[in-house]
Amino acid sequence: MAAAAGCALCLGTPAVPPWELPAALAGGGEGFAAVVVTELRLPRLVLGLVAGACLGAAGLVLQEALRNPLAVPEMLGVSSGAALGVAAPLVLALSVPALLQPVLALAGAALGGTLTLLAAGFGRSPSAVLLTGAAVAAALQAGLLVLMVLADQLDLQLLYRYLLGSLSARTWDDVEGLWPWLLVSVPALVLCVPVLAVLRLGDDDARALGVRVRRARLGALAVAVMLIAPVVAVCGPVAWVGFLAPHLARRLRPDAGAVRWLPLAAVWGAAVVVCADLPARLALAPVETPVGAWTALLGVPAGVVLLRTGRGGRTDRPAPVPAGGPVPGRERPAGTEAVR
Repeated sequence: MAAAAGCALCLGTPAVPPWELPAALAGGGEGFAAVVVTELRLPRLVLGLVAGACLGAAGLVLQEALRNPLAVPEMLGVSSGAALGVAAPLVLALSVPALLQPVLALAGAALGGTLTLLAAGFGRSPSAVLLTGAAVAAALQAGLLVLMVLADQLDLQLLYRYLLGSLSARTWDDVEGLWPWLLVSVPALVLCVPVLAVLRLGDDDARALGVRVRRARLGALAVAVMLIAPVVAVCGPVAWVGFLAPHLARRLRPDAGAVRWLPLAAVWGAAVVVCADLPARLALAPVETPVGAWTALLGVPAGVVLLRTGRGGRTDRPAPVPAGGPVPGRERPAGTEAVR
């Protein structure tokens, strides 16, 4: 991530040699290069780090709360709902202040996530959550397609770039708009993490330990929404970061728990976004491509490989012994009688 951050600040037009970078960051370099580094590249880098960290942490919260390694914002209607809340006023020509855009994204994300949980019985079945979330996300994306049909040519170009996720033309004002939301969501995230380790045991065991499963799951969803919605409001739905970062964290520390996976997932999410933003900005220069296209292009194959080869994404639990004893035809394990 440090190497990618250095390349993000140095590469481009104009190129800044690494030995001139400290002076440019301090404002003492040559005029044009210093302005490009401090006013264009540095806020873009900081925004990518913050957005990636939020998406990675939110992905881990969703996967642990629902006990499903595929429970990511894109598959639960959270990202689509947030994008719909931001895109609708743009197409309908409604004047919305920039400070209210995260609120609209928050409302849309909460709508998508709540619909998924309500239809799936609050996550009692991981497979039901995944299938229901895919259906809700498809419905919200259909609403986005309707908005794209209604939009004029200029709004359509802006909407298209926004829906793919982009860090282009972001300034310090966009970065500053995220801090109030982070001041609320980060403490809530710290309080939520210990409960995730209990939810991972299953609903029955969590209730036996005194956890109100439904409220805990709704609280985890609320924390994930507070992390995702402001990022989507500023950058658009940057795809699959919330899927890839938690799996990389589990692969690095497979025997740890949610408390230790959380900072790793945040760091991996930041690294994924910063690394993906380099080809997004430089591959087809001077034309910029959306960073969300690169995170999906690189993240999905890597995530599939991690799911097939790693142990970190497994949430399976041992099958219980049937009430009537072992299945006929199978050898009874040693010590079964003592356990029963």
